[in-house]
Amino acid sequence: MTPEPVETPPSAAAAQARLAEVQARVVAALVAGGAIPEGFDRERIRAQAASLIAKRRGIVARIRPDTAIAAGPDLAAEFAAYARSRTEPPPNYRTDADDFAAWLRERGRMPEPPRRKPRWWSRLLP
Repeated sequence: MTPEPVETPPSAAAAQARLAEVQARVVAALVAGGAIPEGFDRERIRAQAASLIAKRRGIVARIRPDTAIAAGPDLAAEFAAYARSRTEPPPNYRTDADDFAAWLRERGRMPEPPRRKPRWWSRLLP
């Protein structure tokens, strides 16, 4: 037997909708350079956003060390510019690393990856 769904009172539903909207705006401010919602400490949000970018940069540099080498001493500035250029956070760190490599490549900071020669057995595939 399944319990009957409980209806949320209209005032609670409106409060939940407002909370969800503010939460989405806070996340956008932290990870996608969105506007900081009213009532939040601007300096703390900026500091936390910078910390999250630094964390992403460190992970991306471990996943794709070639990006860190290509950016050289400008890695922090390049990654911050890349992160600000995104409208939403990447789905995972591997995608973030690959997107950052593409971003560097578009700016002439990173060479094109070498073309791989086909494997001997690939000619047997249809």
